[in-house]
Amino acid sequence: MTRRGWLLFAAMGVIWGLPYLLIKDAVAHLTPATLVFARTAIGSVLLLPLAVVRGQLHRVLRAWVPLLVFTMAEIIVPWWLLSDAERHLTSSLSGLLVAAVPLAGMVIVRFLGSSEHLGRAQLLGLLLGVLGVGAVVGFDLGNASPLALGEMAVVVLCYAAGPQVLTRSLAHLPGIGVVFAALVVGAVLYAPLAAVQHPTVLPSGSVVVAVLGLGVVCTALAFVLFFELVTEVGPVRSTVITYVNPVVAVLLGVAVRHEPLSWGLLAGFLLILCGSVLATRRGRPASPPGQLLAAPPRAARSQP
Repeated sequence: MTRRGWLLFAAMGVIWGLPYLLIKDAVAHLTPATLVFARTAIGSVLLLPLAVVRGQLHRVLRAWVPLLVFTMAEIIVPWWLLSDAERHLTSSLSGLLVAAVPLAGMVIVRFLGSSEHLGRAQLLGLLLGVLGVGAVVGFDLGNASPLALGEMAVVVLCYAAGPQVLTRSLAHLPGIGVVFAALVVGAVLYAPLAAVQHPTVLPSGSVVVAVLGLGVVCTALAFVLFFELVTEVGPVRSTVITYVNPVVAVLLGVAVRHEPLSWGLLAGFLLILCGSVLATRRGRPASPPGQLLAAPPRAARSQP
């Protein structure tokens, strides 16, 4: 990998490990709907010039049905649930749970049909991943809200399903155009709730910084850099950031917010990490090409 590729990889590892901490700061004073609206609105405004200059909008709008499905799975549902869950969970635990996205993605690929044989390594990976999620949840269940854990489960499923929609129905479209359109749809849908639930007093400086960080850095800048990373190193290598983001989220939660980190949580995360690496390995073909609807077990990384 080139030096530019390594720099992009390092930047994305940090940028998409940062949202959990920023969301935790923001939802202490803002409702989840208000936060999601602010993030999507800021991101769409910043990406508008790129989408217009590159002439990507008219092509994207033709695929409005899969675009809506992608938006629901990537933004509208998971961003609200993640924001609401972090009102009751630590940012580090949220980051650890999202590490299960590759495992859920593998299950979804198998459900939709795949031309690859599920080998022993992949089966072992799925088993390790399930044990890891159970360990993470089990060691923190006494302090965590069951509702919040359920919300995180849906977030994981959404983040796993979104890339499948992107791979199967939107891969032929320009990435920035797809993301811009999705953010606009999200902002429009959340605008009424945000108008009703807007804060009655001016948020503190830390909240404003958190919202701006989510909209500018973790959304607009992140997607521009991510598509540059995909161009530089390819879609498969780029997904390795999936294994880096939770580590960054945990380190930030512990260092900045002094969140607890037990050996049990670390063990659970290592199981999830090992399971994800094994489960997403490419297996041998189980049927001739074209007989089954196939998609790569690793797709573009979902944003938190």
